[in-house]
Amino acid sequence: ADESSGYESESAGAERAPAGGIHGRQRRARTAFTSEQVCRMEKTFQRQKYLGPSERKKLAAALQLSEIQIKTWFQNRRMKLKRQI
Repeated sequence: ADESSGYESESAGAERAPAGGIHGRQRRARTAFTSEQVCRMEKTFQRQKYLGPSERKKLAAALQLSEIQIKTWFQNRRMKLKRQI
């Protein structure tokens, strides 16, 4: 039976090698954050550039995202700020 991991990035009959290489796992589809999620994360970022585990957990639950998604967003946002400065 043809099984799919359920990720949107997979397409039937794709001729490309997996993004993770021969031995790597397939990459997760890119998260499209809603404008409400981005707005809430931006507001939080203006108050504090780094989140501790408890703040990250609360924000993830409130926005229905994983803690890893929150952590990565904040890392990327700090890099964006660094580039702007």
